[in-house]
Amino acid sequence: MRGAAARGVRATAWLLTAVALGHTLWNGVRDPGTALAFGALIAVGELARRDRRTGPGAEGAGPAPAEDRRPAPLGSAAALAYALLGQNAGQPSHHGVFQIVAVVVAAALAGAVPHVARGRGPRLDHVARRVLTVAFAAVCFQPLYNSGRLEHWLGQGPYLVLFLVLLLGLTALCDAVLAAAPAGARTGRPYGPLLRDELRAQLGIGSAICATGAVMALGAAVAGLWALPVLSVPLLLTQLSFHRIAAIRTTYRQTITSLARATEIAGYTRPGHSRRVAALSCAVGRDLGLSERELRVLEYAALMHDIGQLSLVDPVPAGATAELPAAEARRIAGLGGEVARQTGVPAEVALVVERQAEPYRDQPVAARIVRAVNAYDDLVAGSRHPGGSLAVLEQLRLGTGRDYQPEVVESLARVLARD
Repeated sequence: MRGAAARGVRATAWLLTAVALGHTLWNGVRDPGTALAFGALIAVGELARRDRRTGPGAEGAGPAPAEDRRPAPLGSAAALAYALLGQNAGQPSHHGVFQIVAVVVAAALAGAVPHVARGRGPRLDHVARRVLTVAFAAVCFQPLYNSGRLEHWLGQGPYLVLFLVLLLGLTALCDAVLAAAPAGARTGRPYGPLLRDELRAQLGIGSAICATGAVMALGAAVAGLWALPVLSVPLLLTQLSFHRIAAIRTTYRQTITSLARATEIAGYTRPGHSRRVAALSCAVGRDLGLSERELRVLEYAALMHDIGQLSLVDPVPAGATAELPAAEARRIAGLGGEVARQTGVPAEVALVVERQAEPYRDQPVAARIVRAVNAYDDLVAGSRHPGGSLAVLEQLRLGTGRDYQPEVVESLARVLARD
């Protein structure tokens, strides 16, 4: 069902693009100077897009960062401004919805050529979202404005600005709905949490894009096309700030990953154990519908869940803590929480590490997931069960009375069956 929805979004976008290009080629471009100016700005925004092969979850464990949902902020703002443009320096504009879509697609493709040449072109889902979002805004604004009804009802004063704000809110909601459908098909996560994450992302760079698009349209209506480069500067600075935040998060995650490998380098745990637990924990968290922020906490805690073993004089055989006595497991987890706090990680991450050995009813959700997934990897990698993963899952199910939350174990079984 999710795959069908994603295919439907892409098919609708491509059909609309084909119709828009055909209509524009047949009837010609209206106001070619305006179309060229906005097209150039969209292309420049696409050229300024940051190339990202992977996000902070480079090894497949973590969630995609919010800034990846908006790969070309300046291009998106310019496209939105073109869709909301009613006048140019006080003169009425004459472009329609089909021309808007055609110009946006052509400019985005032109700006993406260097990225495609480097093998880092935009995702088709991003392109489809932009086409449909811009078309939605244009359909809601252009017919009303060109017919004169919008000016008759609202005039050119504050009521028009209020109308644009409401329209931008609807456009942001449309974009979030369109983004969640292909993301669900790609990741297998429930639609509700994905939509919630997309709506939260709109509060960041998304709100800056909407505001810049509206200001560009209003500025060009009064001052002409010379207002476009001036009004694009604040968004470029905002985009730079988001890139720096993304770089800091990437460095932070790499630091935690390196710290987690200390137990492997010292011989306390098996090679790759922390990364396997982190990847599988995040997959379970996505299946259970955790938000992006909760997934990030879960990933960091899963990477550091064995850090307490560095305080032991006598290492645990193979680093497997799943079958230790409860008191010893809690002691090691407490040591891990203290070490985690000294490294400066968020308090909620240290809390998950500290309470991973508690009965599941006393644990936060992330700790329940880490405990079950750690036990699964310990038992499977240790070859303690001739029956393999199925036998391990049955043992975990037998411990659902106290140690493991039943919903987490069943989610783990679904993830393993799917992958």
